[in-house]
Amino acid sequence: MKGLILCAGRGSRLHPFSYSQPKTLLPVANHPVLHYCIRKLREVGIQDIGIVIHPSQSQIPPMVGDGSQFGATITFIRQEVRLGIAHAVQLAQPFLQDEPFILLLGDNLLMDSLHGLTKAFTKGKADGVVMLSQVERPQDYGIAEVQKGRLISVEEKPRQPKSNLAVIGAYLFTPPIFESIATLQPSPRGELEITDAIQSMINRGFKLAHSVTNGKYSDVGTIDRWLEANQWMLTRELGNQHQIGKGTIVKNSKITGPVLIGDDCVIENCQIGPYVSIQNGVSLKNCSYLENSILLENCSLHDIAWKITNSVFGRSSMMTGQSSNSTGVFIVSDKSSICIPAVKREDV
Repeated sequence: MKGLILCAGRGSRLHPFSYSQPKTLLPVANHPVLHYCIRKLREVGIQDIGIVIHPSQSQIPPMVGDGSQFGATITFIRQEVRLGIAHAVQLAQPFLQDEPFILLLGDNLLMDSLHGLTKAFTKGKADGVVMLSQVERPQDYGIAEVQKGRLISVEEKPRQPKSNLAVIGAYLFTPPIFESIATLQPSPRGELEITDAIQSMINRGFKLAHSVTNGKYSDVGTIDRWLEANQWMLTRELGNQHQIGKGTIVKNSKITGPVLIGDDCVIENCQIGPYVSIQNGVSLKNCSYLENSILLENCSLHDIAWKITNSVFGRSSMMTGQSSNSTGVFIVSDKSSICIPAVKREDV
């Protein structure tokens, strides 16, 4: 069995950070989301992995390499024009050939393993398996209808949902998926939809099984979901502890876990945590309170009296200055600077 990870998406909902790097490389608990996808495939024994990228995503191959750091072999597949998930799968057919494969979206973060997919495939002798999760608002998702263990239909954002089981972006397919994709017409948004390909397989009489996950998941497609995913990944990895990288100096600071601090950082006179990820080379000095935030490489925050929460600071960004006691939410792009002036108070 092979693996396929799709990374060619634009990531427009993660601007400004996805302007400067692909969204699949944005870190959760200081590791790119794409690395988690590769590790999920390795957990179920998959070594031969294809990654679909857009030509503009030149940062992905150096970050992943040949796959040897994961015990895998990586093949990069170019999607010149972004025409949807099913189109990306179609482009990967020469790589996948006639083998079953697990398909993951490169911005998806799953807490559970993929063993549920492989077990449902083997046990049910299925032609494909779709991972599902129960959701509170099925109207907002692609929803599956299941009868007697078989997937009967998939409907995108239905007005009257037939279940609360949402498709969450992890699939196992066999070669008949390519025949179904070949029959598709572009959807109203101009893409070849994977849900249409699944429905085509069902209509042609192929058996589609399903696997239900109870673990947390996120498509890490917005700033809020990025912060949420970072929060639960830190909790899973560290509990209520903190971890400090090599060469990092911490002086006169209070750290409340979970907090993950990278290498070669300087932290002085700060109160940090919980739920903070700090990448390499970050400088924090005289920051009164920082929680539930992500700080990318080489950014600096100095002399901040604000309570900073739910914020993301881009690579090599800088914020400095005094202000009155308050709470701030900051989304600061790479190489940006903010100076907060001191507030002059007059005696009454």
